[in-house]
Amino acid sequence: MHHPAEHHNLGKGIACGIGAGALWGLVFLAPELIRNFTPLEMAGGRYVLYGLFAAAMVAPRWRILSHTVTLRTWWTLNWLSFAGNTAYYILLSSAVKNGGITSTTLVIGFLPVLVTLVGSRDKGALPFRQLLPSILLCLTGAGCIGWQALHTHVQTVARAPLFGLLCAVAALGSWTLYAVGNSRALVRQRHFSAHDWNLLTGLATGAQNSVLLPLALILDTTPHSMGQWRNFALVSAAVALLASLGGNALWNRMNQLLPLTLVGQMILFETLFSLCYGFLWEQRLPTGAEALAFGCVVLGVLLCVHAHRKPTTQAVGRSIA
Repeated sequence: MHHPAEHHNLGKGIACGIGAGALWGLVFLAPELIRNFTPLEMAGGRYVLYGLFAAAMVAPRWRILSHTVTLRTWWTLNWLSFAGNTAYYILLSSAVKNGGITSTTLVIGFLPVLVTLVGSRDKGALPFRQLLPSILLCLTGAGCIGWQALHTHVQTVARAPLFGLLCAVAALGSWTLYAVGNSRALVRQRHFSAHDWNLLTGLATGAQNSVLLPLALILDTTPHSMGQWRNFALVSAAVALLASLGGNALWNRMNQLLPLTLVGQMILFETLFSLCYGFLWEQRLPTGAEALAFGCVVLGVLLCVHAHRKPTTQAVGRSIA
C-alpha cells in the first residue's frame, strides 16, 4: 500500500526538476552563441531583462504581494539572487569561454553531491548510507565526463583551461549556496507561491544588474557590429524567458514538493541537458564514456527516488501491522 498523494507529489516534483534542467541547460550554450561579449555583459543583459519581465508580470498583483514582503524577505531575495544568478552566471560564462562546455559541465556536475550531502544533515532526512549508492553513481558519471574531456579534442578549444576550471569551481560553490538557501527559504516562506517567489527573485536580480550592465558596457572596449548586438539581445531575452522565468519557476515548485536530499539529484538533469545541447552544438554523438556517464546519472536518480519511496511504504506497513 502507498500514500497516493505523497507519490503524486514525488512524481510531480521530479517532472518539475526535469523541466527546470531542460531549460537551465540552455545557459551553457549562451556564452558560445555570443562569444564577442564579456561574461559581465552576458549576466547584465540576461538579468536586466529577467527583472523587466518579472516586473511586468508582478505588477497586477503587487498591491497584494507588497503586504507580505518584509525587509528580511528582500534581504533573503537579494543574497539568493546574487549567489544563484548574478555571481553564478558570471562565473559560469567565464568558465565556458575559457575552459569549454564539457569541462565546465564536469565541475558543475558535482552540484548534486554537495547539495545531497548538505540535505542529509536536515532533520528527518534519509540516512547517508541510503543515499550513498546514488552519490557514488553521480561521481562515476562525473568522472567519465572528466576523463573524456581530458582525452579528446574538446579540451583543445579552451582558451585558458586553469582559469576556466577555477571559475567553474567558484560557480559550483556559489550555486550550492543558492540551492540550499533557496530550498530552506521556500520552507520558511510558504505564504509565497513558487511563481511569486520567482518573480520577486527576478525583481531583486534585475535591480542588481541594472547597476552591473552599464559598468560592463563601459569596461568593454571591443567594437561590436549591429548584427552582434542583435544576437546579444535575442540570446539574452531567450535565456531570461526560458531559463530564468521558466526554469526558476519549475525549480521553486519542485523545492516545495521534494526533500533537499532529492532536490540535489534533480540538478543532474541540468548536466544531462547541457551535454545534449553541447553535442548538438559540436555536431557529434556521445562517446562511450559520455554514454556511460548518462547511464550512471539516470540510474543514480532512480536509486535516489527509490530510497525516498521506501520509507513511506515501510511506514504504512508498520501502521497496518
